[in-house]
Amino acid sequence: MQMPADAPVLICSAKGCRDVAVHALLWNNPSLHTEDRRKIWLACDEHREHLEEFLRLRGFLRDTVDAHAIPDGAG
Repeated sequence: MQMPADAPVLICSAKGCRDVAVHALLWNNPSLHTEDRRKIWLACDEHREHLEEFLRLRGFLRDTVDAHAIPDGAG
């Protein structure tokens, strides 16, 4: 998928990683957020599985989408 020239550079959320993010992990903490609220972690290919597993084990992961296809209102 070709990104528009003016698309922002998104950086992976993994600690210490400065790689370009290509995935957006949409999550929420049900004890803090309403069901429709979506927070975002960004992930490069290398860290996607690790970050997804971290969120999944806690019951927080809701969806993973392309980093440039983040739904309106998420964040």
